[in-house]
Amino acid sequence: MSCPTILFCVGAAKAGTSWLHGYLAGHPDCHFRVIKELHYFDALDTGKRDRPIDQHRTLRDGFRARLAKSQGDADRLRRQIDDRGDWLRVLERPEEDTGAYLDYLTTGAGQARLVGDVTPAYALLSEDRLRRMAAIAPDVRFVYLLRDPVERLWSHVRMISARRSPEGTVIRRRTDRIFNRTLRGEESEIARRGDYRAAMEKLARAVDPARLKIAFYEELFDGSGVRALCDFLGLSWQAANTSQRVHAGQPLEILPEQRRIARHWLAPQYDYVAGTMGRLPEAWQADIARV
Repeated sequence: MSCPTILFCVGAAKAGTSWLHGYLAGHPDCHFRVIKELHYFDALDTGKRDRPIDQHRTLRDGFRARLAKSQGDADRLRRQIDDRGDWLRVLERPEEDTGAYLDYLTTGAGQARLVGDVTPAYALLSEDRLRRMAAIAPDVRFVYLLRDPVERLWSHVRMISARRSPEGTVIRRRTDRIFNRTLRGEESEIARRGDYRAAMEKLARAVDPARLKIAFYEELFDGSGVRALCDFLGLSWQAANTSQRVHAGQPLEILPEQRRIARHWLAPQYDYVAGTMGRLPEAWQADIARV
């Protein structure tokens, strides 16, 4: 079989990439390894591979221990162990080896039409790196998902709030503090991961427009968005569980005043998407009307 299509889903963060990964991993035309976010190219660019190597070793050893104690589904645990072992062999190579990277993606693919790497942080990569990724194989496709900017921001803030809690819980005081710090420019990572304009302009320069799909998170769940993605990726139509949300996080409502402030702060993102895409989804328009 010729090399399957390579998909890079490069974001945005908190815009449905985990849901899309789950959908594609279960699609009969696709083959995805168990690790969703490989972070290969950002680790290469920063030179910081020690931390992910340690993380994957720890996870692999944990799965081995669970398998030895018969805790959990044995086939799933073996796949976790095998896939992480294969991935460690790629990370542990002393230099960049895109051949080994592609071998990892395609091992076990059989007749699958599509394999891929769903890593939202790739949206922060340089234009040069994205261009080289686009040339890594004969058929490479990029997908970038957009979510209502205020909803994406609030979801990201809640996620960081939970991560910084010893108990992993979201509480109002901590979440509000992170929200305020973001708007003051003190949580640059949250802002950067929702900078649609920067990511879209960079992708437009680095990737052939015919191989780039910009899609709306909200439309994944009405059926039309998934069908359009399948068409773009060359996949047969496969019904999706549109009622399922992945990594939705712990609930905490954004306050009306926070929504108003965030909407004003993010106005350039709304304006850019409307101008570039020629429209905004109904869900975005309804959210704007609430402010």
